[in-house]
Amino acid sequence: MSTFTDDQKEAAEADIRSKQQQVNYNTTEYPVEVLVQKYIKGKDDDTNELFIPDYQREMAWDESRQSKFIESVLLGLPIPYIFVADISDDEKDNARLEIIDGSQRIRTLARFVNNKFKLSGLKKLTKLNEFTFDDLPLARQRRFNRTSLRMIQLTENADEEVRRDIFERINTGSVELNEMEKRRGIMRGSFLDLIDELSKNHKFRNLCSFTDAAINRREPQEFVLRFFAFLNKYKHFNANKINEFLDEYLKEVNEDKTLESEKMQMEFLSMLDFVEQYFPQGFRQGKDYAKTTTRIKFESLSVGISLALRRNVNITLNSVELLNSKEFKEYTKYDASSSRTKVIRRIEYVRDQLLGKS
Repeated sequence: MSTFTDDQKEAAEADIRSKQQQVNYNTTEYPVEVLVQKYIKGKDDDTNELFIPDYQREMAWDESRQSKFIESVLLGLPIPYIFVADISDDEKDNARLEIIDGSQRIRTLARFVNNKFKLSGLKKLTKLNEFTFDDLPLARQRRFNRTSLRMIQLTENADEEVRRDIFERINTGSVELNEMEKRRGIMRGSFLDLIDELSKNHKFRNLCSFTDAAINRREPQEFVLRFFAFLNKYKHFNANKINEFLDEYLKEVNEDKTLESEKMQMEFLSMLDFVEQYFPQGFRQGKDYAKTTTRIKFESLSVGISLALRRNVNITLNSVELLNSKEFKEYTKYDASSSRTKVIRRIEYVRDQLLGKS
């Protein structure tokens, strides 16, 4: 027999209804050839229609797992849906598709079709081991390219918070830990303690407008870690190994016996004071300024401000045109690339604008 009262049950139901998110989506299918083309065309200059967002940049599958996936496609086995989101920003709509779940599959298809690896370790199609795509008979190449993969496409109403939440739920389930939670479990130390302390700062959370879901995923802690890592190492990171970059920085500073916690804390708080004073809406975005800021926008603004303050602690700002400039919006849009060159460009753009450089 239930120990909960009717009032408690009604309150629980109301809680579910208030936190449910209405996500509109469509289902479609694309042949492999089209998916690969949408991903490859424009990839080098970050204009590809089908793109991988900043929060999941790494190629995680080794060639054995990639081969097994290609084997599944060749065998005609059911392939899980690929999740994408139709994104746009306030300035323009390029109708790009952000891959929420399926980046490993898309990358594997692109690598195979472009002869970037040989099949290996196949258990069923053993005679195909050591084959590249071009080694397949022409008829099989064409049938492979015509193979359709199913896709769930979220409409443009799904904001970044929704997309990140879906990504986390699909990829971590109810048991697996996300990267920041793993760091908390295996990289304890004085620097991580500082990160935890600063992540709870009321001003910081308000300026970023973190949702309860983001806080539960420990995004405030990751934002703080990214702030310090990019502030001190932004010219020396590998965009394809962002989590490795953050892990190495955390480990390095955790082990630093001369860690200047007070100095780091003051630098972080000074940056927040500057944002609060000169940017009334903080890091928040969207027409109502209620959305959690993106990592890209936070890193660009917070690190750029701190770099400027390091050179001149007395800088002031007469207007907030920096945030409305064409360059800043272009550099920090949802689908902006996180290549080393572009990260340096947007951080230093903010720094130089504050210091009065053109």
